[in-house]
Amino acid sequence: MILYWPWFGGYLYQPLPSFTFNFLSEPDDMTQNGPDRVELVHGDNPNWSIIWLHGLGADGHDFEPVAAALNLPDSVSVRFVFPHAPYRSVTINGGMRMRAWYDIRAMELDSRADAAGVEESTQLLKGWVEEEISRGIDPSHIILAGFSQGGAIALNIALKLDQKVAGIIALSTYIPSPVATGTEVANAGIPLFMGHGQFDPVVSPALGEAARQTMIESGFDVTWQTYPMPHSVAPEEIRDIRNWLGQVLGFQ
Repeated sequence: MILYWPWFGGYLYQPLPSFTFNFLSEPDDMTQNGPDRVELVHGDNPNWSIIWLHGLGADGHDFEPVAAALNLPDSVSVRFVFPHAPYRSVTINGGMRMRAWYDIRAMELDSRADAAGVEESTQLLKGWVEEEISRGIDPSHIILAGFSQGGAIALNIALKLDQKVAGIIALSTYIPSPVATGTEVANAGIPLFMGHGQFDPVVSPALGEAARQTMIESGFDVTWQTYPMPHSVAPEEIRDIRNWLGQVLGFQ
């Protein structure tokens, strides 16, 4: 079958095999009362969770195709959690209300993210982590992932979360808040996959490189890959994420 993946930078056309997933979430009404989520389970009785945050203006459905595209083996059982961001006004889009993890006030790095919104969404993600723990998933079996704005929240919580998680996936993103030097990071040493488009007009490669350097200096085991693409996700990137997951989850 062919799935059409609508990310910034156009649609990604990717031929995918058919997979059967268990849909656990109730259908969301797409009202402005979020957040809510989509959940998919690969296998039975999941003992791993991947919480994946979408980018600006999208919703949790945006990354649903990734669950199949990763082509995980039957030997692992994973719950994918794709939350929907709350609705809020976004300054750079003329104040239009859309799903966003925080307001973007300007394209300049030092003023683009509102600190209150970043903190609010960081606490939302922390709550989803705690919920997965309450459902029987050990923190060491939780992976936090995100694209663009979602990746920024994933990086932000990686620097602040008390529980040590299994790993972080941060795609086409940057660090939204200043990082204090010398701060002890509970998740130092965990694996972090970072991917970025070489022709990204939304989050420049330089911002991604700066985030990479900050995470290395904070003690993370960073895998960094770039791809000949704009602000989007490429099949080669999904392949590399699968290989990285194989190392973290212990499959080939």
